[in-house]
Amino acid sequence: MYIIVGLGNPGDKYANTRHNVGFNVIDLLAKEYSIDVSKLKHKAMIGEGRVGTEKVILVKPMTYMNLSGESVVDICNYYNVDLENVIVIYDDIDLDVGKIRIRKKGSGGTHNGMRSIIKCLGSNEFPRVRVGISKPKNGQDLADFVLSRFAKEDEKALNESFENAVAAVDCAIRQDLDLAMNRYNVK
Repeated sequence: MYIIVGLGNPGDKYANTRHNVGFNVIDLLAKEYSIDVSKLKHKAMIGEGRVGTEKVILVKPMTYMNLSGESVVDICNYYNVDLENVIVIYDDIDLDVGKIRIRKKGSGGTHNGMRSIIKCLGSNEFPRVRVGISKPKNGQDLADFVLSRFAKEDEKALNESFENAVAAVDCAIRQDLDLAMNRYNVK
């Protein structure tokens, strides 16, 4: 079984902002696998389905970003899933728009959602797919930047990163995380 978590903030106010790329990728995975992500459980919107022979739970925490760990730890405990089968998808300012990077483990860095998950799980030993949103320009406040929407000229690269994130998650589930890393990590 796999738990696929996309990080974001609930509500229309935050839809399609830089900080919500995890939600966007979950929406695409839900469409790809015909999984209805509409059940409110574990402080999250979840949907259950299958990818190949594997049971998959798609998750969009409804706790707001800084408390994402509360939802993730509740789901992991409920389903008693190994952390190596929990994949978290989130935004990364250290990658340009259009790029993704997959890692088996790591710190939360400056990302409060990831910090919350690591704190609540008591471990950073779970895979993650980081989706590039670029850095703020001209001293723009980081919080304002991550809650802003993408420029029109970023749409093509952004959609490519979403498609690559979906393909990478699919590859990790159906085949192997190392293969997904080799195939989709930016060089």
